[in-house]
Amino acid sequence: MIGMTAAAAELLEYDEVIAGFDPVMGLEVHVELGTETKMFCGCPTAFGADPNTQVCPVCIGLPGSLPVVNGKAIESAIRIGLALNCSIRPSSVFARKNYFYPDQPKNYQISQYDEPIAYDGHLDVVLPDGTEWRVEIERAHMEEDTGKSLHIGGATGRIHGASHSLLDYNRAGVPLVEIVTRPIVGAGERAPEVARAYVAALRDLLKALDVSDVRMDQGSLRCDANVSLMRKDADEFGTRTETKNVNSLKSVEVAVRYEMRRQAAVLESGGEIVQETRHFHEADGSTSAGRRKETAEDYRYFPEPDLPPVQPDSAWVAELATTLPELPWVRRARIQQEWGVSDEVMRDLVNVGAVDLIIATADAGASPEAARSWWVSFLAQQANTRAVELADLPITPTQVAEIVGLVDEGKLTTKLAQQVAVAVLDGEGEPSQIVADRGLEVVRDDSALQKAVDEALANNPDIADKIRSGKVAAAGKIVGDVMKATRGQADPARVKELVIAACS
Repeated sequence: MIGMTAAAAELLEYDEVIAGFDPVMGLEVHVELGTETKMFCGCPTAFGADPNTQVCPVCIGLPGSLPVVNGKAIESAIRIGLALNCSIRPSSVFARKNYFYPDQPKNYQISQYDEPIAYDGHLDVVLPDGTEWRVEIERAHMEEDTGKSLHIGGATGRIHGASHSLLDYNRAGVPLVEIVTRPIVGAGERAPEVARAYVAALRDLLKALDVSDVRMDQGSLRCDANVSLMRKDADEFGTRTETKNVNSLKSVEVAVRYEMRRQAAVLESGGEIVQETRHFHEADGSTSAGRRKETAEDYRYFPEPDLPPVQPDSAWVAELATTLPELPWVRRARIQQEWGVSDEVMRDLVNVGAVDLIIATADAGASPEAARSWWVSFLAQQANTRAVELADLPITPTQVAEIVGLVDEGKLTTKLAQQVAVAVLDGEGEPSQIVADRGLEVVRDDSALQKAVDEALANNPDIADKIRSGKVAAAGKIVGDVMKATRGQADPARVKELVIAACS
């Protein structure tokens, strides 16, 4: 039963998968570098431009056009390699990787094959319970991105069922660094966790290096997850599948778990795994077959004749090593000591992806306590509601700090501040402008507040009598009525003062 799918065989329970098989993973992470121009031409790389407005003869592969290497991209690739504890090759070459895609205008991709710029590294990652896991890095090599296909007329957005396709070559030629792990073995039931933790740590590292905006939602960082299973008594890896372009941390974990369960079901039913690419479906966390996966020989690599070898000067490489920033995990240990929080609290902050956001918010002017409260409570709830990672919320630490500042200045109550934050998340603009447009600033006019207090007391004579008799707690009802009357724009503490004074 070659190529049996999950539709033909139920997914195996995860415990049964682990009992019968050992998972093997290989993770390939593509990083779009944050250079101003493309890898081999001077076209801009800004995200979101109108289709086919950032192209030239070089990046759309017109005859006679010649590529020129982006020096900043080489620098970024070397810094990435150094941060991943890799060796930097004194001489590396570009190659042509030959295959046809409609969104690959030259019908080949300029990449690196057997002589990548960085090789033999590792990255130590920490799992949610504090366990440390070393992921061995095989290589980090430079290449160019492809264009983008938009399939029109189908129900899924994929080519199957579409009536026609549109091609946007703006992304073609954008600089990429592909980071490839060695096979990750021995993770057992924790394999999906390890995959997610690795991509998360890599994202944090790349952001600290300032070589990419690492926006997974925009494709700046995307993961291809290779998964295979080997039976407990086997000594050879099983046939692998490659789930392409997984674009969130949660999805990396879900995709690996799904493929483990799907492959186990196929194997237990007597089928064979097909070496193929697979598509990940966010809606239900499943994967579906893409194309049969080629081997390296199928790509017919040969040296790119129009580009010389990349031969970075050793002194320059040594100088770049001195520019590496404080590593994220070292920074976190220092920050933890400064904040005075426990290992457990810090681990929770790391697991929800809040640490760097809190640090940046504090750097922008908020107190660490206020920054921590906003990111791990209200904004974490918003991220959960919107089904995105905390770091992918469309609000910046600077904007959060501005909102905190408005609360500290007494211009907003906490509830009003939350309304402003939601408006920012919904794309309405900057916090101060939203406050002005909506008229949300706290009412400071005591005469207006006194009028509202008097009306509330008049409407609740029994409550007023209780307050006059010394039952101060009863003032809460009057304060609540005043807050309603002022649409939440009164300062509750000031309202309570006026209520007590009025009943004295």
